Amino acid sequence: MIPLAGRFLLDTSVIIDLFAEDRAVVRALAEADEVFVPSVAIGELLYGARLSARAAANVSQVEAFAAATAVLSCDGETARHYAEAKLRLRAKGRPIPENDLWIAAVALQHDLTLAVRDGHFREIEGLALAEW
Repeated sequence: MIPLAGRFLLDTSVIIDLFAEDRAVVRALAEADEVFVPSVAIGELLYGARLSARAAANVSQVEAFAAATAVLSCDGETARHYAEAKLRLRAKGRPIPENDLWIAAVALQHDLTLAVRDGHFREIEGLALAEW
């Protein structure tokens, strides 16, 4: 079951699907109480946009989205959550991509449910997930 009401942090994959007007993502966002985006995801989106065939249009889309959304940055507390999660993953032998670990750390720090499309986030203990 997909939790719809609540406070969510969007993973990059969910934002990409939002840009593609994926109906499940659009519906879930319409039901959400609060939505936040990690600055790491904005960086990933800008990187991808600049590499695309429609760079100017895609960069503009990302920048407009970032301006209209509550963006959460990383700080010392985020770094502590990152380090703890990374140590636990290393002990289990289950690493995940670095940027995804930072995104998860932001969710943990702010007690947000992370909206994802990537199953590897399930490896992070204590992380609330909504698989949209």
